[in-house]
Amino acid sequence: MAIASERRFPVLLMLCLAFSACSTLRTDGIKSPSQALPASFDTAPGRYIHGELAAHPNQSGFRLVTMGPNALLSRVVLTDHAASSIDLQYYIFENDATGKLVAQHLLAAADRGVRVRLLVDDINSDGKDRLLAALDAHEKIEVRVFNPFRTRSPSLPSRIAQFLLEGSRLNRRMHNKSFIVDGNVAVVGGRNIGDPYFGAGDNANFRDLDLIAIGPVVNEAARAFDDYWNSDSAYPVTAFRDMHASAADLARMRTTLAHDARQFAQSDYAQAALDALPDGGPTADRFGNWFWGQAELVADAPEKVEIHRDVPSMRIGPKVKTILDAANRQVLLITPYFVPGDSGVHYLASLTQRGVRVDVLTNSLASNDETAAQAGYTNHRQALLAAGVHLFEMRPSATTGSPEITVRGKSAGASLHAKAAVVDDRYAFVGSMNMDQRSKLLNTEMGVIVDCPDLAAAIAKMFATASSPANAYRVDLQSGHATWTTEVDGQPKVFTNEPDSTWQRRFILHVLRVLPIEGLL
Repeated sequence: MAIASERRFPVLLMLCLAFSACSTLRTDGIKSPSQALPASFDTAPGRYIHGELAAHPNQSGFRLVTMGPNALLSRVVLTDHAASSIDLQYYIFENDATGKLVAQHLLAAADRGVRVRLLVDDINSDGKDRLLAALDAHEKIEVRVFNPFRTRSPSLPSRIAQFLLEGSRLNRRMHNKSFIVDGNVAVVGGRNIGDPYFGAGDNANFRDLDLIAIGPVVNEAARAFDDYWNSDSAYPVTAFRDMHASAADLARMRTTLAHDARQFAQSDYAQAALDALPDGGPTADRFGNWFWGQAELVADAPEKVEIHRDVPSMRIGPKVKTILDAANRQVLLITPYFVPGDSGVHYLASLTQRGVRVDVLTNSLASNDETAAQAGYTNHRQALLAAGVHLFEMRPSATTGSPEITVRGKSAGASLHAKAAVVDDRYAFVGSMNMDQRSKLLNTEMGVIVDCPDLAAAIAKMFATASSPANAYRVDLQSGHATWTTEVDGQPKVFTNEPDSTWQRRFILHVLRVLPIEGLL
């Protein structure tokens, strides 16, 4: 999580020049605008989707994807069935086993004549330039980076210097996630492209949620993609002077991707992924039931990263808050990074005071990959409990139904990464937005709001499993102090300190709690 300052010192400019990579950003680079292609239904999956939509006029259909391997295979199969276009927008696109697998299938689609547009935020692009440039060398693939650094692969001193010189810009990131195929199906949710997001990581794996969508909401997702793709903050990778890959570079990348794909196919993870795919699972070549309802795709305006003040009309937060305001009985919130601030605590307290039960599932200190975010949450935890909010913190040993086999055959800990809300067993939100100040004011976010009791029930079921004593700690307030109750070997166990965490991690947490950084979390 980037934390930057707006203070400017001339010496930092010297550092920036001294340690930067040689490739700098050309602000005069040519960028041709483009728009989403019309929806294509002239394929077997397209005709199937067209028939489903005809039977549910003016509604959108959804499938909930909870398991990482299923989420990966869904994207692969959708790519393999693409006939005209694929648009991808991600905060992170890793150059790892699953990232390379997706890249290989994107290349195969482009070889068939499918137009591919890939938009990636620049904050995590280190080590991925060769992959991005090689993909861009294909005549049917264009890659753009969002809100980039001035140099490619900047060294640590250069990165720090650029943050200090342009912190107000670089501290604002594109956190959106969408995957749109042929204009008739979209994947929207919390997952980036990379091993930990598909249950294939060696150190930690994220428990996450995606929605596969068909219907009018896909057109809204396509318009949102176009807004970002054509925005002033999106730069072609060729805007950097040494990011011009040749046909030979593309050929070498094909060889590398093919080799890595063969290794991946032979891994225990690949077999576990195939075994875990249920009959009727949510992939393009499997028919099955959809959750139907009225839906709205909500996305922050890309200009949010350029205008350094809070403009509510540019944010999705007020639209999500509208469904929370209407709650009469219960609100379920799932967020990995929960930094409500004083205003958020007051708002949730106002819900409980009028009889609405509020349940929140977030990370524990042991499962959170961002200690700073955990500090922001911890500062408000007792106030939330005192207000009657029910808190559940995920255990690092949580399984929640996902296979525990990684690419290299090792088990990995769990970390919550899903972002969702359910209101009164009717309204559901799934997207990229964390319930913290960074998502509210700094990063751009997107998601889907759906009026569908069946989808709401499916997410509520996931919440119940993830917050059960086998997978989470229930946090209570006893004599003014937090306690954590869980289940170990089938027996209840109560902790009086941050459970399953090291003293070093707890020490760092206490230090971060006193720093004035909440507005950046």
